[in-house]
Amino acid sequence: MKSTTTDAHQDIRDAVRALCAEFPDAYHRKIDAARGYPEAFVNALTKAGWLAAMIPTDYGGSGLGLTEASVVMEEVNLCGGNAGACHGQMYNMGTLLRHGSDAQKQLYLPRIASGEWRLQSMGVTEPGTGTDTTKIKTTAARSASGDRYVVNGQKVWISRVQHSDWMILLARTTALADVKKKSEGMSIFMVDLRLAEQTGMTVRPIPNMVNHETNELFFENLEIPAENLIGQEGQGFKYILDGLNAERTLIAAECIGDGRWFIDRVTKYANERVVFGRPIGQNQGVQFPIAESHIEVEAADLMRWEACRRFDAHLPCGAQANMAKYLAAKASWEAANACIQFHGGFGFADEYDVERKFRETRLYQVAPISTNLILSYVAEHVLGLPRSF
Repeated sequence: MKSTTTDAHQDIRDAVRALCAEFPDAYHRKIDAARGYPEAFVNALTKAGWLAAMIPTDYGGSGLGLTEASVVMEEVNLCGGNAGACHGQMYNMGTLLRHGSDAQKQLYLPRIASGEWRLQSMGVTEPGTGTDTTKIKTTAARSASGDRYVVNGQKVWISRVQHSDWMILLARTTALADVKKKSEGMSIFMVDLRLAEQTGMTVRPIPNMVNHETNELFFENLEIPAENLIGQEGQGFKYILDGLNAERTLIAAECIGDGRWFIDRVTKYANERVVFGRPIGQNQGVQFPIAESHIEVEAADLMRWEACRRFDAHLPCGAQANMAKYLAAKASWEAANACIQFHGGFGFADEYDVERKFRETRLYQVAPISTNLILSYVAEHVLGLPRSF
């Protein structure tokens, strides 16, 4: 199925689809069954330059915007893959590109663009705080010599650590009790994961229903060079919002890809499956949920484009990014329900891939931000209602 708004990006779509065709459903099914990581697929995306889409050409990237990056991620999911294996590199770019120093960008970006280094991981969430980011307890204390920070604390649900060279880490550099606003006093650091695992960071994988590589991290006197601080000390929460807005918009695009995948599959099946002498797609009880899912996916797509437009224009886009993620996650989940329902028993069979994609798209009702928190955000920041928490 083609989007109603794809013409301007058809060249990107065609190229990504051609690459994805080299990794058919059987490839992703095998990776899922083995609880593995699609290394060959991610390497192919990297080699083709798609994971460097948002890196400026001066640093060896493609010089594209979030709009184009979202098309890439959408197509990965539309073609049957799962962009969750590699999307971190796209949205982590926002923090580094907009707030890193010239020296940092010269150091990191060319190596990330070439594939020498991967920046797939962002360390924000903690067990005791969840999405209440301002309450994080992980600390980064400046050493007496001033040339490094010492990190202590814990993170959870930190993705792709085992398949990344670097991680963007959010930690408190000023105690919560000592700041005027609770969003102050946090800082962003680049963490060399190869060194960290040898010198103060312990990784505990979290097996899960989605085959998504995610982990719990423990920091014990992990030393980070002071030059790895991004921007000004204490301003990290503000900086990381760029990355989070990009993340939510890209997830929206992936959900739109999932939604279209489900609609394509169930439409084809409903046309072919004959029961009681007629194709099941002739029944309104089957038609209507599929048609409703299509309408909702297309509507979510429009909000995705608006979030991308505002992000690329450096305009405030928090509301649009959150609403795009909410609408797209809801639409993809409803499409998944229709797809598995009308496949009947075959929807639960591995060989149809519906159950795999069903599990994958379910995640986005919860992560990277829950639907309830998006509703709270819109109520407070868009509608002006009292803060509920």
